[in-house]
Amino acid sequence: MSKATTNQVKAGDLELQEKVVAINRVVKTTKGGRAFSFSALVVVGNGAGVVGHGLGKAKEVQEAITKGIDDAKKNLIKVPVMNGTIPHPQLAKQGAAKVLIKPAAHGTGVIAGGSMRAVLESAGITDVLSKNLGSANPHNVVKATFYALSQLREPMQVAKDRNVSLKKVFNG
Repeated sequence: MSKATTNQVKAGDLELQEKVVAINRVVKTTKGGRAFSFSALVVVGNGAGVVGHGLGKAKEVQEAITKGIDDAKKNLIKVPVMNGTIPHPQLAKQGAAKVLIKPAAHGTGVIAGGSMRAVLESAGITDVLSKNLGSANPHNVVKATFYALSQLREPMQVAKDRNVSLKKVFNG
């Protein structure tokens, strides 16, 4: 899947909160013994419609997390959040992971699995229904959720793209 370039955001002076989604220990066996390294999948967001994800790899866990945060700050996108939920249902696929996100009524909460929940909460979405329909691999689930959020469009933008008068839509 290609990255959405239309709604990318610069980290600049945003106050971003980090969430570590997954840490993976990798062992490479060499002639001299075993060499351990770590990879960390991290999601950052400001809780007001800006979210990003990144992957960091290093010999130490904390260094991998720091690299993941730096990578996530380079991949920020703006998500349309309307009254704490998303504007319309969206289905997205990444590898074998397939995710479905749907808007929900106020007070529903975030109904989502671990990897998807981290992305949705970091984006500031408080009410949403979601389902992981494929692989549970956290890397692909995060990427599929990220892609689904990047495909969301605001109703005003859709009306503008379709050349529809908003008075006609709301007044009948």
